[in-house]
Amino acid sequence: MKKWPNWTKTLTVATAFLLLLAGCSNGASTSNSEDTSGKESTGGELTYALATSPDTLDPHRSGLAVSVRAFRTIFDSLVVQTADNTIQPWLATEWTVSEDGKSYTFKLREDVTFHDGTPFNAEAVKYNYDRIIDPETKAANALALIRPYKSSEVIDEYTIKINLETPSAAFLSNLSQALLGIVSPTAAKKDGDQFGKHPVGTGPYKFVSWIENADIQVEKNNDYKWAPSIVENDGAPYLDKITFKIIPEEATRIGSVQSGQVLAAETVPPQNIVSLKDDPKTQLLQVNTLGLPYTLFFNQRNKPWNDVNVRKAVQLAIDVDAIVKTLYMGTYERAWSPLSPGMLGYDESLENSVKPDLDEANKRLDELGYKKGSDGIREKDGKKLTLNYVDGSPNREKRNDIAVIIQQQLKEIGIAVDINITKDTATVIYQNADYDLYGNSQVNSDPNSLLDIYHTSDPEKEAARRMLGGGSDPELDKLLEQGTIEHEPAKREEIYKKAQQIIIEKAVIIPIYVFPYTVAASKKVNGITFDSLGYPLFNDVRIGQ
Repeated sequence: MKKWPNWTKTLTVATAFLLLLAGCSNGASTSNSEDTSGKESTGGELTYALATSPDTLDPHRSGLAVSVRAFRTIFDSLVVQTADNTIQPWLATEWTVSEDGKSYTFKLREDVTFHDGTPFNAEAVKYNYDRIIDPETKAANALALIRPYKSSEVIDEYTIKINLETPSAAFLSNLSQALLGIVSPTAAKKDGDQFGKHPVGTGPYKFVSWIENADIQVEKNNDYKWAPSIVENDGAPYLDKITFKIIPEEATRIGSVQSGQVLAAETVPPQNIVSLKDDPKTQLLQVNTLGLPYTLFFNQRNKPWNDVNVRKAVQLAIDVDAIVKTLYMGTYERAWSPLSPGMLGYDESLENSVKPDLDEANKRLDELGYKKGSDGIREKDGKKLTLNYVDGSPNREKRNDIAVIIQQQLKEIGIAVDINITKDTATVIYQNADYDLYGNSQVNSDPNSLLDIYHTSDPEKEAARRMLGGGSDPELDKLLEQGTIEHEPAKREEIYKKAQQIIIEKAVIIPIYVFPYTVAASKKVNGITFDSLGYPLFNDVRIGQ
C-alpha cells in the first residue's frame, strides 16, 4: 500500500457530465472582502435569488447545476478540492491508495452526525455509494462521477475500503463534488423516491422547506463543526437561515437586489454587470466557470459534417470574437479550447490560433464541389448545403442570439442555417440526435471529462445517441484512455494538450465563451465565497447592520 499524504494529494476532479453550468477558475478565495455598511452581526436571514428551479434536492439524482447551490448548504463530501486543485480532508481524515490504484481506504471523522441524528460512519458511506450505482436509484450525473466504482468494504466503524473496476486518476477529486455528497441512510430509506423533497445531510444548514418554483429554505445546523479547509469558519454558520428564492426573469431578479427585496441574486446579465459596477449599494462577485466552456458541437453522424473540410470551412467563417463582444459587452471571455482556463492541461497555445478567413472557407467548399446558386446558397448533387442549428428555450445566456449571428455569418460562405429552438433538448439532442450543430457546456474540474464526449462510443448501443458529436478518432481515443489512468500531473497535462489540439485542428467543435458565475449582492452581505467549481458557499456569511 502506498499512502498519499492528505495535504499533498494533487489529483483533480473528473467525469461529471452536467448539462448546465457554473464554475470557477480562481477558486474558493474569491469573495467580497469587506462590509462597507457598518458593523457585522451573526444571525439573520440571507435571501438569495436563483435563476432557475432545482430538479431535485437529492444530489444523487440531480442533473442541474442550480441544485448544487442548495446542495452545498445541506450535504458534505468525503474530501474537498482546493483552489490549487489539491485534495484535502473533509468527512474523511486521511486515505491510502493501493499499488494498483484500484482501492482507496479512508479513515473517517468520528464526531459527525446527520441532521436526523443518524451517525456518520463507514456503513453510511457504503450505503451512499452503493445507492448511486443501484439502478433503482436512477442516479443522474452522480453515476458518471462515481465510475469506475465497484464496491465498498466496511473495515471498522470509521474505516472504509472502496474498490474500483479500473484505476482512475480523477476518482478522488470526483468524491469532492456535491453530487457525491453524503446523504442520511435513514432518511433516504424512509423517503425513497421522495428523498429529494426532504433532504437530510451533515452540512452546515438543515433543510426546512421547498415550495416548487417559489423558494427553498434551510436553517443553521448548530452542531456543525467539520467544515472543509476552503472556508474560514469551521463551526456552525453565522446565519440563522437562508431562503433561496426562484426568480427566473432577469430584470426582476436583479431589480430585487437593487430594491432590497433580496440580499443577493445569481446569474447577472451582461448589461447589468456593466451598470452594477457603479452602483454604490451593490457589489458584484464574479468567477469564471471551470470545466468545459460553452461549445458548439458538430453532429458527425450526419453528412457532410463528418467531413473535416466542411467543418473547417464553418470554423473559419464564424467570427467568435464578434459574437462574444457584441452579446456580452466584454463581460464574458472567449473560449479557445474544449477546456476552460484553469483546468489541468489547458493549452494556452490554442489562444488566437483560429481566426476568421472567409477566402479560405470558400476555397475549401469550392474544392469539395459545393457551388453557389442564384440565392447565394451552395448546392451539391441537387442538395442545398443547410445546417440544422438546434438550441434550447428559454434564451439562456443569449444562446439563441448566438444562433442568429452564426446564421448571418455562414450565409457569407453560402451555408444556409435553419435555427430550431426547442424546450425538449433531452429528446431532440440526446435521444434522437436530430441536429447538425448544438451548444452545451459542463461543470468540471478534471480534463478526464473529455472522455465522456470525445471518446468513440459504440454505435450499436442506445447510449451512443446521447453522446454529443458522435465522432470517432483513434488517436484521440488513445490519448483520452491514457489520461484516465495517468497519475502524474505533468504527464497528464501533456496528454490533454495533445487531445485539445486534435479537437481544434479537426474542427470537432466551435468553442464560444467561458461562462462567468456572477452574483449581485447588497453591500450589507459579507463572506460569500466559492468552491473550486464556482458554487457559492455560505459558511462565512454575515449580514451587516
